[in-house]
Amino acid sequence: MTETSLPLRAVRRDKRRWLLIIGYSLLGILIAMALFAPWVSPYDPNAQVMADRLLPPDSHHWFGTDGFGRDLLSRVIYGTRPTLLLVVFILLLTVPVGMTVGIAAGYLGGWVERILMRITDIFLALPSLVIALAMVAVLGPSILNGALALALTSWPPFARQARAETQQLRRSDYLAAAKMQGIQGLPLMFGHLLPLCLPSAVVRAALSLGGIILSAAGLGFLGMGVQPPTAEWGSMVAEGGKVIFDQWWVAAAPGGAILLASLTFNFIGDGLRDRLDSRNDS
Repeated sequence: MTETSLPLRAVRRDKRRWLLIIGYSLLGILIAMALFAPWVSPYDPNAQVMADRLLPPDSHHWFGTDGFGRDLLSRVIYGTRPTLLLVVFILLLTVPVGMTVGIAAGYLGGWVERILMRITDIFLALPSLVIALAMVAVLGPSILNGALALALTSWPPFARQARAETQQLRRSDYLAAAKMQGIQGLPLMFGHLLPLCLPSAVVRAALSLGGIILSAAGLGFLGMGVQPPTAEWGSMVAEGGKVIFDQWWVAAAPGGAILLASLTFNFIGDGLRDRLDSRNDS
């Protein structure tokens, strides 16, 4: 190892540390806002005061008010609840399905792999937002239906990644030793292969959540997400779009929240990727 590589390694370690610190701090703030929204919100998010409609930001309403006189800061705080709930639903749906399909395809091989991966390719080719809109239009707008719609096209990347890693591990000495001890089939797949494939799946999940939040906001923007009067960032942006040239703060407040949430998961994903990738330590 050369002396010039030592400062580079120190810079990489600092980058990993600060990305994770910033990401986890922002995520903690979002979770705290969702959990303690009734106590940290200065006003009722659904209280309409028509005399205060479209007020600019001031000392009483830090983010201003919307077209119904509702406090935007309170609505942005309450908007973290459906967003984070949607993220949790999607993670619970996509990661297990994608990992199961990918590990089964990579370990079993043959016709099982061909069938599973062709199904994966079909879902991967579908335009996620268009399919989500179609599903929500059929099932009806709600958080659970929105999560199902977005999860339908979000699991294939996890399956492809898990399959590639399983194929590399299938002939490893580690699995050969496990087979010599009589471990076969499902115990081998989910007791030995799954823990080895899980770190990369966690990184992919963190990196994909930013796009999922944007897609969820897109559903709300088009009126297919959480229905009024529940505070939801996408629908708030849609309301602000009607008056964006005169009262810019109505759309800027929820838009900034969407940006912050997306950056949060991108920071966490980048930090985890750099930390878990052993090649960055060389």
